[in-house]
Amino acid sequence: QVQLVESGGGLVQAGGSLRLSCVASGRTLSNNAMGWFRQGPGKEREFVAAIGYNSQYADSVEGRFTIFRDNAKHTVYLQMNSLKPEDTAVYYCAARRSGVAVSARSSYDFWGQGTQVTVSS
Repeated sequence: QVQLVESGGGLVQAGGSLRLSCVASGRTLSNNAMGWFRQGPGKEREFVAAIGYNSQYADSVEGRFTIFRDNAKHTVYLQMNSLKPEDTAVYYCAARRSGVAVSARSSYDFWGQGTQVTVSS
């Protein structure tokens, strides 16, 4: 079993930056692919970014967000720059047993509790 805990969310103005962190514990493996998803008000949970043997970004965040990890600390980060009001959502960290980063929500096995990101206009 893997436990994931996100942190770093908050309220920021449009154009600002925020860095989210996700710490993994339990039966973690260094080759687990990690992903970030988000769910805005009244919307389905959607893919944001993932990292494994490869990396992948949603078109909506390409060039603004960067996903990276520190395996020694069992932590994955999401650096968010040039934030827009449309980025407002609860952001969830996820992990899968495979090392291949994918965008499908159903491909992930473990989920964190989420952290709120609110971007004001």
